[in-house]
Amino acid sequence: MRYVSTRGQAPHVGFVDAVLGGLAPDGGLYVPQAWPLLRPEEIAGFAGQPYAKVAARVIGAFSEGEIAAADLRQMCAEAYSTFTHSAVVPLTQLSPSVFLAELFHGPSLAFKDVAMQILARLYDHILGDAGRTQTILCATSGDTGGAAVEAFRGRKNVRVVALFPEGRISEVQRRFMTTATESNIAGVAVKGSFDDCQAIVKAAFQDVGLRQAVDLSGVNSINFARIAAQAVYYFTTAVALGAPERPVSFAVPSGNFGDAFAGYVAHKMGLPIARILVATNANDILAEAFATGRYARGKVHPTMSPAMDIQSASNFERLYFEAVGGEAVETARAFEAFATAGAIDLPPVALTAMRQLFRGAAVSEADTARAILLTLNETGQLVDPHTAVALSALARAKDLPGPVVALSTAHPAKFPEAVAKACGVTPNLPRGATDLAQRPERFDRLPADAETIKAYVRAFSEA
Repeated sequence: MRYVSTRGQAPHVGFVDAVLGGLAPDGGLYVPQAWPLLRPEEIAGFAGQPYAKVAARVIGAFSEGEIAAADLRQMCAEAYSTFTHSAVVPLTQLSPSVFLAELFHGPSLAFKDVAMQILARLYDHILGDAGRTQTILCATSGDTGGAAVEAFRGRKNVRVVALFPEGRISEVQRRFMTTATESNIAGVAVKGSFDDCQAIVKAAFQDVGLRQAVDLSGVNSINFARIAAQAVYYFTTAVALGAPERPVSFAVPSGNFGDAFAGYVAHKMGLPIARILVATNANDILAEAFATGRYARGKVHPTMSPAMDIQSASNFERLYFEAVGGEAVETARAFEAFATAGAIDLPPVALTAMRQLFRGAAVSEADTARAILLTLNETGQLVDPHTAVALSALARAKDLPGPVVALSTAHPAKFPEAVAKACGVTPNLPRGATDLAQRPERFDRLPADAETIKAYVRAFSEA
């Protein structure tokens, strides 16, 4: 399996180099040169299988020839043994045709754990064999950083620097990043937005000197291994509801578009997905793109669903590349223009291609709170604000063939104030995290300046 950059100016690489590199040297994102296809009978055979076994097969389709199948099976078994639910991603029925995929049973109580736990083991395996040490730099809108810290803490071959926007994530989200005591972890509160953090990460990756000096890598959803790992739960949930004999739709709360693009990956691998509803909060760049064909960055609005407070969705570049038929020159032109002007118009052929699978919907703060209350009253289920965004969008959707799976991306206890304000019930942290508020914090504060943070990364890596 070879991987190409969406911008076409980087050498083709294998799976290992795509994982360790994260972002391609030309600023593009890696995608497979060809999509692996699973036969319908093999997909049907996933029914009733342990989650780790399905994960090894799906991820293995992208790592074949570079990671031994037995090694990958062992890594998956270890990764998903850290989850508190035996199903890893259980389904909860809300109505005759609507189901919740509970993605929050991992160590940091968010869907990012599903990919990050296996990614940490891939890094251990690859770097250990090569005798290398890397520095991981990630930007987080709340959950990626916590999941990365939980997955990589104490690992001798990896250092982690997690950038988060100061004051724009919940206290529980912050504490999952700032209470680690291991010396290979550094949390940095950036005085800016998540988009500022993400721009700084991209600037760091494009600094060849820094990249080589600290052996820089990334575990944001720019890393294709994250996407491959997230595609797994599309298979497991859809098969549980009758796929591949009947198509299933998904409602996905979305900010950086990685989770929704993972659904596209599963679809390309042969899973019959009828529709993917991309649900955003007031930061509606994706909803507007699918509705109007205009992909335009606006001001970032702080909301009760902070992991989605994003106005530049990195993984949208991957979908654009696919929608223009793999034309790297056109993709590079479009996203260089977007970086400069903050807006592009999607070519009609690309918009038509995207709309074959995707729909978008933006949800207000009032409707998010209403969905939390309504879901509790009607089903007894307490959901976090991000999940509520998906459920609110789903309630208004007109063309989603059922059954529909709404991705529940975080435990409600990660956002206790927002949930309590919406429905009057304060969710409790699950066992294992109940002392989080008492743990001492350790982090640094830095301005939203690329050069300052690049110097910090270099100093931390060389310490």
